[in-house]
Amino acid sequence: MNALAGSGFARVADAALSEGNAIELLRDGPENFPRWLDAIAKAERFVHLENYIFDDDRTGTAFADELIEAASRGVKCRVLYDWMGCRMRTHPAFWERLTDGGVEVRCYNPPHFGNPISWISRDHRKVLCVDGRIAFTGGLCIGDEWVGFPDKQVPPWRDTGLVVRGPAVAEIDAAFADSWKTTGPAIPAHEMAGRKPQKAGDLKAWVIAGRPDEMGLYRLAQLVAEIAEKSLWLTDAYFVGTTNYVRALTGAAEAGVDVRLLVPGSNDWPVVGTLSRAGYRPLLEAGVRVFEWNGPMLHAKTAVADGCWSRIGSSNSNLASWTSNRELDVTIQDSEFAARMMAMYEEDLENATEIVLKAGKVRRPKRSRSTKAVKKRKRYAGRSRLLAGTAGLGATVGAALTRHRALGSAESAVLAAGGLLVILLALAALLAPRLVAYPLALIGLWVGSALIARAWRTRRRR
Repeated sequence: MNALAGSGFARVADAALSEGNAIELLRDGPENFPRWLDAIAKAERFVHLENYIFDDDRTGTAFADELIEAASRGVKCRVLYDWMGCRMRTHPAFWERLTDGGVEVRCYNPPHFGNPISWISRDHRKVLCVDGRIAFTGGLCIGDEWVGFPDKQVPPWRDTGLVVRGPAVAEIDAAFADSWKTTGPAIPAHEMAGRKPQKAGDLKAWVIAGRPDEMGLYRLAQLVAEIAEKSLWLTDAYFVGTTNYVRALTGAAEAGVDVRLLVPGSNDWPVVGTLSRAGYRPLLEAGVRVFEWNGPMLHAKTAVADGCWSRIGSSNSNLASWTSNRELDVTIQDSEFAARMMAMYEEDLENATEIVLKAGKVRRPKRSRSTKAVKKRKRYAGRSRLLAGTAGLGATVGAALTRHRALGSAESAVLAAGGLLVILLALAALLAPRLVAYPLALIGLWVGSALIARAWRTRRRR
C-alpha cells in the first residue's frame, strides 16, 4: 500500500499529493455542524458552500441565518445546491431569502429542454470552504436528519466528516470553483489567485474531485481493493457494487485480507437496500464480513486499508457516484489517522449486526423499528440513488436472462419485482396502448428535437 500510494493513487484518481495538512475526524452532525457554523461566523473574505441537500428546516435555517449575517459584513458568500436533491425539500422562498440577504445562490443541473437526460448527473458533493484557510467535507448534507430529533428520541443519522487545514484546502476550494463555473460565470481569477494555505500539519492527502464520466473514484476503489494486504474496512450507505468491484473485494478476502463492509440496516432508499442485500452471498462466501447498522440511517462513506490509508467523502460504491455524479473524497496516508478511523469503525460495529450464511442461506435479524424514526428516514429524498438502483436491477435481470452467473436466493425479490414491472407494462400496452404509445412518442419527439437543436448549434459554432 505504501509503495503505491505516492504514484499509483495520484495517477489513478487524477489527484495531486498535498503535504503538510492538519485534518480532524468528526462524527455525526452534532460534532460537525457547530464547527461549520462557527467558521462561517468568523469568515472575513469568502464562504463557499456546496451541498446536495440544503434543507428548509431548523438546521437549514441556522445556516441561512449565518450566511446572511456574513454577507452583511461584506463577506462574499456563494451557495451551490443540487436541483434534484433539494426539489421536494426546499421552498423557493428559502433561496429568495438568501439572495435578498446578499448570498449568491446557484442551482446545479435543473431540467433543460436541450438535454433530456441531464437529470442523471447530480452534484453530490458536501463542501464548505472559508477564507482559503479551513475546509469541511464528508458525507453530511444540511438537514435535521443529521442532527436528530431529541424531543422524539430519534438520534442523528450516522455520518463522518473532516476539518481540513493546510495546502489541501486550496484543492478543495478549486473543486468548488470547478462546480461553480458549470452553472454560470466562473469565480474571477483575481479572487482565486494566491489561495495557497501554508503548512498546518504533517499529513499527506489527496483531494479527489469526481466529475461525470471520469471514473477516477471507481479506479481508486478498485486499486485499493486489489493492493490491500492486511485489512480493508468499508462503510457505505448505498452499496451496489459492480461485478468487477465485487470480484476485487472477494479476491482480497480469499487472499487473507480482513475485508469488512458496514451498510445500513434500514435504508432510506429501499430499492438500493434490497439490491445491496441481493449482493451479500458472493461476499459472504468469499469471507467478506458484512454488518448492518442498527440505528437510524447510516450515511457515512469511508474506507481504511492496511492501517495506513483512509478515505472519507461523499462517494458511494455504486455507478451513480462512480460515473455520473460530482463527488469529493479526501484520502489520507497516515497510520495514526488510520488508527482513529479503525477505532471509530470498531465503535460502530458495537451497534451493528453481522450477517452470516447459515445452512447455505443469508441470515439477518428482524428488528422492530420506531414508526416515527422510519417516517423521518423515509422523508429523505434519495433520488440520486435512482441510477444505482436501476443499474443494479438491470444487472440482476440481465444475469437471469443470460445465465452468465448463478443467482442467490436474496435476488429472488429483485427478479420478482422486475418480472412484475414487465408484465404490467405489457398489460398496459395490450389493454390501453395509448397509455404507452403517447408517452413514448412524446419522449421520442423531445429527444429527437434536442439532438437536432444541438447539432444545429454545433454546426453554427464551427
